[in-house]
This record gives sequence, structure tokens and C-alpha cells, in this order.
Amino acid sequence: MSRILIVDDEAGICWAFREYLTDEGHQVAVAASAEEGLKLAETGPLDAVVLDVRLPGIDGISAIPEFQRRIGPAPIVVITAFGNLDTAVRAMEGGAFDYLVKPFDLDQAATVVKRALEKRPAAGRADGPPTAAGAGPLIGSSPAMQALFKSIALVAPTDVPVLVTGESGTGKELVARAIHQHGARRGGPFVPICLAALSPGLIERELFGHLKGSFTGAVQDRKGLLELATGGTVLLDEIGDVPPSLQVKLLRALEHREVTPVGDARPRPTDIRVVAATNRPLTELMATGQFREDLFFRLSVFPIHLPPLRDRREDVPALADHFLKQTRLPAGADTHLTADVLEELASRPWTGNVRELRNTIEHAAIVARGRTICREHLPKPAVGPSGTATATQDAIGTHLAAWARRETHERRAQGGEANLHERFLALTEPHLLRAVLNACRNNRAQAAEMLGIHRATLRQKLSKYGID
Repeated sequence: MSRILIVDDEAGICWAFREYLTDEGHQVAVAASAEEGLKLAETGPLDAVVLDVRLPGIDGISAIPEFQRRIGPAPIVVITAFGNLDTAVRAMEGGAFDYLVKPFDLDQAATVVKRALEKRPAAGRADGPPTAAGAGPLIGSSPAMQALFKSIALVAPTDVPVLVTGESGTGKELVARAIHQHGARRGGPFVPICLAALSPGLIERELFGHLKGSFTGAVQDRKGLLELATGGTVLLDEIGDVPPSLQVKLLRALEHREVTPVGDARPRPTDIRVVAATNRPLTELMATGQFREDLFFRLSVFPIHLPPLRDRREDVPALADHFLKQTRLPAGADTHLTADVLEELASRPWTGNVRELRNTIEHAAIVARGRTICREHLPKPAVGPSGTATATQDAIGTHLAAWARRETHERRAQGGEANLHERFLALTEPHLLRAVLNACRNNRAQAAEMLGIHRATLRQKLSKYGID
């Protein structure tokens, strides 16, 4: 049996944890503040602490060092309803075993506590990392972003290679910069290398350097980008575009931590951390022989996937507000986004992801000329290659969800029966039936087969909606 302390000012959280963990055979104490929890920690040894961040008095993050002095190596699990990257990093570097964001599943939280009891955490640094000036922040409160913050906080203090994947415009370089800024190499250089932008004939010289006279025009020795990044972090952007002939040399450089300049037979040691990024499916490239499996496994020790913006639409308002504040507005301008604009932004497919959202806000701010941004100030949504079906489906789903929310609110306010399903069918079925009939040149047998319904059912529906 283990003794566990729950520190949270929400009585419901404490009660749920106590009931669940008590049923598991643990002894559970609860406290509504860090001060009360520290007093309880003095009454006897603790095997684990579950600590909220926002507490009356001392906040949870600030209380971690004091808890560690009183409970020794017992693990601390941090929970919060207001997670961001800074909180996640401070918690992990402060010595927290894990990090949970409210609302969380109680079974999941109990599993984390169980793992904490089975394994002591490594000692963490008490001093939080500084934020580098000029680096764009990672913004979002969605579950996907909370998971991203946690991943960055976990991997940043280590030195293992990281593979960041995601669609174009999702912010892969921001993730790489955040890993660098919150790691032990933050005092060294951060060198982003867009491999796709390098000429195939020059990429080896750019990465590894060359000696004077090694080729026509080499009038002096030159260090490569990998050697110049010694002591810091290298971002190998668009790693999926590396020519196969160069992949083996890159693999050797990463495995042996050394580079061999063009025209030299002597390797030079390097000390770099590698973060690779790509929007291409490396597993498919490996299947066709375009990407080496050994290089993939060397780079993907810790994979991080960035979700597209359409999968975290709840982050759109915060991102839009951030980009608007970054825009250079006329002096005295009181520019803001109306509710209609925010609704429109949330409904768009965002095939260009966060980059497209930033461009949209900057465009609207210019057109509005310091006034309130309205729908007419927004540019048309960007269309991806071939007008991707996924983006179309997402847009339809978003519009339907908005309609359902609006109808639900109106029906609740008015009272009475809603019959949303019937209203939905009456709204959408006629359009579907007409479109399919037109595509089948009014051949009802073919239309019924295409719709997957009986011809008699199709006849009834056409009669119901008055479709000739």
C-alpha cells in the first residue's frame, strides 16, 4: 500500500482521486493548497504527490522544490487546466514525473500515478530555460497542442535525435526551435538547413564543407553547416528530399559524430543535436527505396507529429488574435476581430494550416486600415493542390457542426420539439437527390443504385420533396 497526497483546490478532483486510489488499496491524503500539502508532507513519508498548478497562495510549480526537499525522491505528477509550453517545461525541468491537463480521464490519470509509483524520476534542474528573443511561440490550448507541449518538455533536456512530421505550414521549425531553446544546448547556435532548397550539386559541400583546391572555384577552405553548428542544434528541414546518394554520408556523420569535407580524407569531430523535419511520408518513401531505413530509424528516435490546423480548430481564435497583435497597425488603430469573423475563420478548411491563417489575418488587417475587421476584409480561402477531398470533407463537417450548434441553441431557447434529424434531412436530402439524378441523367434506376437505396424509396423521397 502506498501513501499518496493529492493537492488541488477543486474538491471534486480530490474526491474522485481519493475514491479511485483508495479502491486500488492506497492511502490517500488531500489538501486544498500547497501550504496545507507541505504540512501534510511532514506528518509521514509519501510515495507520490499529485499537484495542481493553480492553487491559492503558492502555485504548484513554485512549490515543487519545497515538496522535493520534504519528500525526497517520491515522484510528483503535475495537473493543470491551463497548460502551455512554458508550464510543461517548468514542470518537467522542475522534477515532475509527468504532466496531465484537465479535463483528463480518471483511468488515464490513475495509470500515470501507478507508473510514478513503479519508477522514480530523474533529478531535474530547478532553473527554467530562458525564452529566446525573436522565436515565434507555439500557441494553443487544444488536447493536440497540450500533447505537443508535453513531448517537447520531455525530449528537450535530452540529446536524442527528433523527427518532426506534419503538413506544410503547421510550424515544424517552431517545434525545432522550442526543443533547442529549452535544452542544454540553448547557448549554442541553432542552424536551420532547408535541404530541398540546396542544389543537388552543392548539397554535400554545404553540409560537410570543402578544402581549398578540391574543385574549380574552391579558393579557400570552408566549413560545412554541420561543423558550424557544433555545440548547438541543426534542423534538417525537408529531410525527405535528400538525394539517396547523400543519405549514407549523412547517416555516417550522425552515427559517428564527424564530418569529412569534400577533398579531405580526415574526418572532423562534430558535437551537434539533430532535429529533422518533413511533410513527406517517409514510410512510403522507404517502401519505394527512396529513403534509407537505417537513416529513418537514426533520425526518429523521438518522433513528434504536428496536427493540421483543421484538427485543432479551437486554437484558431487565439492564433488569429496573436497574429493580429503582431501586425503593424496604424497609430491609434483599434483593430479587432468580430464574432462573425472568428466564426468564419473557424469554419475554413485551412489547407495551408497556421501559415495560411497568419497570411489571412495580415491581409485583413491591411484591407481594414485600422478599422474593425469584418468578413468582407478576409481573403478567399486558399485551395490546396487539386482542391483536396479531405479539406472539402472537413469544411462540410465544420459547417454542419456549426448548423447543429446554432439550431440546438435556438430550439432550447424557444422550447418545444427540435426534430433536428428531420430538419437536417429536409435541408440536405433534396440537394443530394438532385445532384445524383443530374449525374445519372435522370436515370432513376442508376440513381437509386448510386445512392444505395431501393427505387421505390427513391420514388417516395422525390415525391416528398416535390422533385420532378
